[in-house]
Amino acid sequence: MESHEAKESMRSLGLDVGDKRTGVAISDPGGILATPLAVLASGDEDALVNEIFKLVEQYEAGRIVVGLPRRLSGELGEQANKVIVFAEKLSWRAKQTGISQLDVQLWDERLSTRAAERLKTDVGGQGSKLPSRARRGARKRSSSPKAEVDAIAAALVLQGFLDSLRPEQ
Repeated sequence: MESHEAKESMRSLGLDVGDKRTGVAISDPGGILATPLAVLASGDEDALVNEIFKLVEQYEAGRIVVGLPRRLSGELGEQANKVIVFAEKLSWRAKQTGISQLDVQLWDERLSTRAAERLKTDVGGQGSKLPSRARRGARKRSSSPKAEVDAIAAALVLQGFLDSLRPEQ
């Protein structure tokens, strides 16, 4: 994994990795705005990695930003350790498949899921659906309200990372 210094503008994928589902978000080509994209089943890790790499190829992403679920104290817990191992697997897989320029980053995601739940409720209520773009893409997706929150959480993680790359105005 590399440092998160600003490179030329590129699309990035954002991931909110969970034991059951992984929310996915995509940035615009200029690396300014993150949008919820899909929710993938997390049960089979190899299948999940394959689906992520299909999205990397489809959207020509140059970076994957993986949300790191730290505890409120900032310490790493069991889930954070699982996510670190998963991010290392993504980085290793990129090198093995000849995409060594793919930048895999970890980004602090504390409170992103709660923020996503609030945002979903504030914007569209409990019955709100993801935009059509977020329903396209990966085959293994879920349309349950909890699943939609995962994709929104991924967008919040990715947006925080993208915002950190821009110089203070």
